[in-house]
Order: sequence, then C-alpha cells, then structure tokens
Amino acid sequence: MSALPSRGSAPAVVCVDVGSTFTKAAAIGPDGTLLASAQHPTSVATDVLEGLDAAVAALGVGAVPDDAVVACSSAGGGLRLAVVGQERVISAEAGRRVALSAGARVVAVSAGPLDDAGVAALADGRPDVLLLVGGTDGGDTEVLLHNARALGRSALAAPVVVAGNAAAAERAARLARRRGRAVHVAGNVIPRIGTLAPGAARRTIREVFIGHVIGGKGLSRGPRFPRLVACATPDAVLAGVEVVAEVLGARPGSAGDVLVVDVGGATTDVYSVLDPGEDAGGDVVEPLWHGRTVEGDLGMRWSAPDVVDAAERERLLVDLGPAAGPLAAAAERRHDDVGLLPADAQERMLDLALARLSAVIAVRRHARPAPDGGRDLTRVGLLVGSGGVLRHADPTAAASVLDAVLGDLAGGWRLPERAATTVDRHYLLAPIGLLSLTGRGQQAQALAARLLAEAGLS
Repeated sequence: MSALPSRGSAPAVVCVDVGSTFTKAAAIGPDGTLLASAQHPTSVATDVLEGLDAAVAALGVGAVPDDAVVACSSAGGGLRLAVVGQERVISAEAGRRVALSAGARVVAVSAGPLDDAGVAALADGRPDVLLLVGGTDGGDTEVLLHNARALGRSALAAPVVVAGNAAAAERAARLARRRGRAVHVAGNVIPRIGTLAPGAARRTIREVFIGHVIGGKGLSRGPRFPRLVACATPDAVLAGVEVVAEVLGARPGSAGDVLVVDVGGATTDVYSVLDPGEDAGGDVVEPLWHGRTVEGDLGMRWSAPDVVDAAERERLLVDLGPAAGPLAAAAERRHDDVGLLPADAQERMLDLALARLSAVIAVRRHARPAPDGGRDLTRVGLLVGSGGVLRHADPTAAASVLDAVLGDLAGGWRLPERAATTVDRHYLLAPIGLLSLTGRGQQAQALAARLLAEAGLS
C-alpha cells in the first residue's frame, strides 16, 4: 500500500468522526479530492482509539501519522451542556440556541436566580459544561452575578463558560471559580437586544470540549485521543454546512442558503445556513441564521414510537396510505430492538415512512414562525439529506424523503422556491467542517464542490 500522498503546502489529511455506533474515516487529498472512505464499529467498551485506528487502516492508504489525522466525536453521549440564563424568553433561549450551534446536547435550561432546587435540577442533567449567560453589555448584572455565586458554592464540577454581560463577566468568572472549578470567559451571546452573537461562545465551548470533556469521558487512555479531536461532531457538521453555503453562494445566480436534515436513530437534527437579507431584525432574540435544532423525539429506533405520536398530532398519518396501519407496531419493534435491520421490502418501506415523517416534522419545527422569530427558508438552494437510513436507501427512495420536505404544503412554513436535493452518501459534511476548522480552507471548499456536483450544481 502506498503512503498518504502530500504535495506542496496542503498535505493530505484523514478526517475521522467517532460516533456512538460507528467511526467513519475519510482520506482527503491535497487538492480536496476524496481518496478513500471507510468505517468501523466504535470501540466504546474498550478504547475508542481501537476503532479509530481500524477505520483509518481500512482506508488502504498506508501508514497515517497522527499529525495528518483530525477528528470529531459524539461518542459517550457527545457534549452535554446545561444553560443558566437570566430569564427564559431572552437569555436562556439565546444560550440554548448557541449551545446547539456548538454541537451540544442541551440537558438542562435554568432561567432566573438559581436556588438549591435549580442547582439540583442542573446536576440531574449530568452536564459536561455549564453555559452562564445573562444581560446585555452594560445592562443588568444582578442575576448573572447571583447565578455565578450559586454555581461557585455548588458541588457541580463541570467547567463553566461565562458568556453574559461584558461589564460583569470577569466578576462572574471569579465567583464561579470557587472550589477550583475551571471557568472560561467568552463574548456576550446577546451584546444588545435583538442581536445574537454565537461565535465567541461557540469557539470557547469547542475549546472546553477538547480540553476538559473528551479526556474526562473515559473513552480512551492517555492524551492521544484528546489531541486528535477538534470538536464535537455536530459542530463539525454545521461548519461543513457553512462552507457548502459559501461555495454555493459564490456561484452567479445561485440561492446560497443550505438546509440539512440528518435522520438518526434517536434524534433528527436540522441545520440551516441562511442569509437573512435586509429585512432581518426586530425580534427580541433574532433567529440563529447559522443554526441547528435537535428533535429528541424524532428518530428511527430509540424514539420511533414518538415519531408516530408526533405525526398523528401533525395530521400526517393520513398521507401514508397502506403504510399507516402497521407503522405503530413497526415503531415499537424498532424501539425494542434498536439494532434491527430491515430484512425485506415491507420493512424497508416502514423505515422510509418513519424517516419521511421525522424529516418533515423536524423541518416544520425548525422553520415555522414563532413568537421569538422564524427562519425564512424560501431562498434555500440546496437540501441535503443525511443519516444511515438515507445513505443506505436506493436513490429513488431517499429522494422521496427529501421531496416530502420540499412538498410540505400544509406545514405552516414557506417552502424553498428552487432547491436542489442530494444525499450525503459519502459522509462529506463532517470532513468539510473539520478541514475548515483546522485551517484547511481550500481543501474544504474543494470537497464542498464535490457535494454540490453530486446535487447537480456543478
């Protein structure tokens, strides 16, 4: 086998996503071409490096040094984050949105002054990181400082990211740092009313995830795995969607907004990168134009019965025809046996029905107008489907799931006016994001161009 090629100033790189079930690896050439891809079961029970090294070896590109490997991870539950806000409508909601954009699973949200019950509720969520927010810059400091003091006195061991009122952030950090807790200060997520600024907090959460969380989950022995990990997997995917939107938007006449629907076993994640245009603004907390929503009740296995319940509430079951009858029983079987693989055409049809419902409902929730603002998806130029159920389906069946999203006339949201569709069959979005986040911008853009070509947008 030949060694991983390298030319000029942009060496080849292997991007690895260590997932909860499978570890996926992709070898990317210096010019951004996909050289090889492979996967191996994630070895959570022993050491995740075993599965990582096996996936890299399966690429067939020869010996790969660690300095040519960059990884993201959602193994061990990924990044669990709790938000502590000044009040629910503005600061706590803003913190929740920022946490999702940073690739976190939000396990608790507290609003208002923390008391003993509130601290106990945070502890019940077993967060890896606490995000402390509150107040616009130069505004009220009372609740932010109270909550920092309460965290400082508590037995919660998770590191804290302070991303509130800049005038009080350092004082809040000192209060929260008692008992030797790690505390990091980032820019305010709401510097002024109507402005949501996630960038600084997102970067700091990423650093805390690498520095404090990855090594503490018991996924691997020694420092090697934390050295390889650049971010949480959803963070990498959102970064990848941002690159795809940038490349698409640079093309004359292209609608550069991008929407991604990732249908998983337990959740369905929706990512969107949108240009808000000149009409944006006016909301108390503006929508996160580069954002992610997670629907924990919509998934192919663990939460399959919840999909059927949600579809009934959304009045979608009547559209399924003959698949509606056995769907509830099929969902229960999948919940009881999360490793179930469809063995015949009927089971594959039921899987696709669950995927279609999950995708449609998740996008409805992502896009519908709400009191705190909505996302305008009319300028989406590309809809990308992701998740094993779509990657392993035949192209016509996978396309039917995405067509259901684009044809959701009764969903209560404005449909894209002209959107191409594709399935991320080669699992390119996470590698694109990893390349971008590690300073390999040209390779990221070239790989994004491949994804666009697969959608017929070359």
